[in-house]
Amino acid sequence: EAPRGEGLGVRVARVRLGIALDRDGGALGMMAPAFRLGLGGKLGSGRQWISWLHREDAVGLIRHALDHPALSGPVNGCAPEPVRNAEFTRELGKALRRPTIFPVPPFALRLVFGKMADTLLGGQRAIPQAAQDSGYTFRYPTLDGALKEIFT
Repeated sequence: EAPRGEGLGVRVARVRLGIALDRDGGALGMMAPAFRLGLGGKLGSGRQWISWLHREDAVGLIRHALDHPALSGPVNGCAPEPVRNAEFTRELGKALRRPTIFPVPPFALRLVFGKMADTLLGGQRAIPQAAQDSGYTFRYPTLDGALKEIFT
C-alpha cells in the first residue's frame, strides 16, 4: 500500500527492519536457550552478514521517520555496523558467558527450517545510510554494546 500513498502525494518512509534484538523475544528469544545451554554456534560457514538493531533503536528510528518530513522512501532499520554470523555468535556467547563451539551445518538448518534456512544461510549486509543522513543517532551502534545492555 505504500506506493499507493506515494501516488497520492503522501510522504511515505518504508522502514525495513533488520533483526531486532530484545531480551523478551524475537530472534534472541529463540537463540538464547540453546546458547545458555552451551549449544550455540555459527550457522553454516558463519560468513553471512547479519543486519541487526537494538529494539530501542527500532522504536527510535520509526519515531524519527514520523517526525522528520524530509525522510522518505526506503529506510534501512539496522545498526550502522552489520556483523558476520560468526562474530554475532561469538558476541552472543560472550554476553551470556557461554562457549560457542558447535556450528550448525546447513543440512540441519534445512531439516528444521525448510526453505527459511536459505534466508538464515544467505544473510544481508544493509547500511542505514538514509537514517544517518537524516540525523538519526543510534543509541546502540555496536553489537557488543547492544548485547551488554540486553543481558545485564
